[in-house]
Amino acid sequence: MISRLLVANRGEIARRVFRTCRDLGIETVAVFSDPDAGLPHAAEADRAVRLPGATPAETYLDQKAVLAAARAAGADAVHPGYGFLSENAGFAELVTGAGLTWVGPPARAIGAMGLKVEAKRLMRAAGVPVLPDLDPGAITEFPVLVKASAGGGGRGMRVVREAGDLEEAVASARREAESAFGDPAVFCEPLLTGARHIEVQVLADDHGTVWTLGERECSIQRRHQKVIEEAPSPAVDAELRQRLCEAAAAAARAIGYTGAGTVEFMLSPDGGFFFLEVNTRLQVEHPVTECVYGVDLVALQIEVAEGAALRDPPRPSGHAIEARLYAEDPAEGYRPNSGTLHAFAVPGVDAEFRAPAVYGLRLDAGVTSGSVVSTHYDPMLAKVVAYAPTRSAAARRLAAALAGARVHGPVTNRDQLVNVLRHEAFLSGATDTGFLDRHDTTAALAGEEAVRLSALAAALAQAAANRASARVLGGLPSGWRNVSSQPQHAAFEEAEVAYRITRDGLVAEGHEDTVVAEAGPSEVVLETGGVRLRFAVARYAGRVHVDSALGAVTLTPLERLPDPAERIAPGTLLAPMPGSVIRVAVSEGDTVERGQPMLWLEAMKMEHQILAPADGVVATLHAEVGNQVETGAVLAVVTEE
Repeated sequence: MISRLLVANRGEIARRVFRTCRDLGIETVAVFSDPDAGLPHAAEADRAVRLPGATPAETYLDQKAVLAAARAAGADAVHPGYGFLSENAGFAELVTGAGLTWVGPPARAIGAMGLKVEAKRLMRAAGVPVLPDLDPGAITEFPVLVKASAGGGGRGMRVVREAGDLEEAVASARREAESAFGDPAVFCEPLLTGARHIEVQVLADDHGTVWTLGERECSIQRRHQKVIEEAPSPAVDAELRQRLCEAAAAAARAIGYTGAGTVEFMLSPDGGFFFLEVNTRLQVEHPVTECVYGVDLVALQIEVAEGAALRDPPRPSGHAIEARLYAEDPAEGYRPNSGTLHAFAVPGVDAEFRAPAVYGLRLDAGVTSGSVVSTHYDPMLAKVVAYAPTRSAAARRLAAALAGARVHGPVTNRDQLVNVLRHEAFLSGATDTGFLDRHDTTAALAGEEAVRLSALAAALAQAAANRASARVLGGLPSGWRNVSSQPQHAAFEEAEVAYRITRDGLVAEGHEDTVVAEAGPSEVVLETGGVRLRFAVARYAGRVHVDSALGAVTLTPLERLPDPAERIAPGTLLAPMPGSVIRVAVSEGDTVERGQPMLWLEAMKMEHQILAPADGVVATLHAEVGNQVETGAVLAVVTEE
């Protein structure tokens, strides 16, 4: 029996495993890097061990350091979570060789699926349908998909639609694969257009029993990484589900699998499906299966690791949809963001890190208010899951919860998630892997009128705060005069507003149908067109966050007397995030076109293209391969022609 378990991971997955351990009476051990010292997972465990350093290679990927942490804390078992060392056969052998219990599949099964080319060969021999491998030097038909042989999570993957782009795509995929997995090997296969990403949850014990707990659809993706997942799939009927589950069970048996895992397939529009990979670990999206089947997959993992036999498999009920909330900007090519998360709250949560008792809302978050989002790791903040009797009810509940969430700090993909969940095509079930390419879902939930009203609320809240802190005549409204001649002004990058004190109270200048019902330092009530709206206002250094039923708005106040030295010259290319320069494609004096890739940064385990801001000539180039740059650093200056 396991008595003390170390989770070799961070964030929400560590917290998820800790929750089950508390239910089972198992003591917990956390590991944390220096940037993660203040995160919740490091505080929630019974014991925590520091992994000195910041980068994944220095910390969570250092096998010897993690094993040493387990020994120091007296752990008798290790759960790898997902990502990092979770699919590393060598680490599994290291753990079991040290006499500890490995809460995962045997090392031989991990090794068999560790390289996708070899995995496809094994699946082909087991009778599971697979796509053909293509020799990069002999491809004549496009589109194709370049894929890293090791690892997953969308890293080291590139879509190639024309022959002229193949060489660069292969080189880029190799670099990213080497950085993420330590293995630059890639291969190519045909790209299925209009296909769905379908996966089957499997669970197997050491006594020959293999469960298949239905399918999940994970077709809503960006950069080949999942964003929204659901169970069951709206495109899978009973007959197809049976065929998928039979293929998944055959795959698990072919490699002698035990524990929880996922067999992934691509489902073509004609109903055919093809093996994609086996994830020899717990998946990020496992909560939707837990909701629909009423199980605790982590508890079952632990039971199997302790030698228990699986009983009768549960039956499904209802529908669950999960949305991944990332600190990234979809409108800027999904550029990751970092910094302090000043406020984080999701309304109406019924359960955290467990399925709701009946139907409801589940939250699995790796952060809380005040957490710092690091540049060193994946930018996912939380998973929000809605479980309801029907798919439409789950989508509506999830969209409302996300729209009403208070998320103050780094830019997130919250608005995009809501747009997808409310999109007619999504609600009709038309969800293939090209969904985000076909549909523009990056618009802000708050329109121009919402921004104007939010700016007015922010200005009034600031005025109320000023009066509340005034040492004399604090009861008088801001800008009060016996005879009012000029309105009060407030300027933000996003909007400029003005209001006037009248006999009827405060009235918005130029919008006489908008009057102020209440105005406090943190809450303002406006009445516009006869409708009252409540605005919650929170101020931080250089930013104001305003939340209302119209949508969340982030405002940047403008200085009344800005320092001319702080102005940025036109054509200046600034680093959008901290990172390492891994490639430079231009030189000083080169002519570039707006949107042309100039250089590449590596940050948050991904490559990011930095594009020319305008047509012109590269007048100055500061970036060099190997440079570490901070946010806002000048990379280059393009002089417009």
